[in-house]
Amino acid sequence: MTRSILPYGDRALLVQVDSLEEVLALYPAVDATRPPGVVDVVPAARSILVTVEPGVLPLRRVQDWLSALPPSRAAVRNVEDAVVIDVVYSGPDLDEVARVQGVGADDVIAWHTGTPWRVAFSGFAPGFGYLTAGSGRRIVPRRAEPRPRVAAGSVGLAGEFSGVYPRESPGGWQLIGATRARLWDAADEHPALLMPGRTVRFRAIPP
Repeated sequence: MTRSILPYGDRALLVQVDSLEEVLALYPAVDATRPPGVVDVVPAARSILVTVEPGVLPLRRVQDWLSALPPSRAAVRNVEDAVVIDVVYSGPDLDEVARVQGVGADDVIAWHTGTPWRVAFSGFAPGFGYLTAGSGRRIVPRRAEPRPRVAAGSVGLAGEFSGVYPRESPGGWQLIGATRARLWDAADEHPALLMPGRTVRFRAIPP
C-alpha cells in the first residue's frame, strides 16, 4: 500500500492512497484506534481526512500514528447486521441499465438485492453514502445528461457505486428504484443512516 500523509491546514492531515480498496482496508483501523484528540475521520475515494482538536494532540504524533498503522484485516460486517433498505424497482433507467449490461431487468434486480454493499464514504449531500459491491461490482455509466430534479429516495447506480438520494436534488445517476427509508435525520445523534463501513442490503418490495 502506497501511503502519503499531507498537512491539511493546521488541524488536520490527509492520508492519500492509490485506490478505493486501500481506503476500505485502512479506514477501519484508523477509526478503531484513533487516539484522544482525534475528532473526525472522513474517508473518500482515494483518501482519509483526519481532524484533531487544536492544542490537544500535535499533528506530528498523529502523523507517526498514521504512518505506522497497518491496514485492517477485519472482514466486512456480517450481512445479518446489515442495514436493510426496501426498494420498489420501477426506476426510469432500469431497462436501460439492463440493456447496457446485456441482461434482463430481473437480473439487475437480483444482482442489486443479492449483493452485500458497503458504505465506502459519504458525500454529495448529507446522508448520501457511496456504496461499493466489492468483488460483485458492475460498472454502470452515468447518464449523458443529468436530471435537473431527482426525487428523494431514488436508488441509483453510477460507475462502480450504488446510492440513495436523501433529498430532492439534481443528479446524473441511473435510477433503478425508490425507497421510503429515511437517510438523514438532523435531530438524531447519528443523523446519517448510511455511515462509512456499514453493510447494506437492498430488498425488493411490490409497488
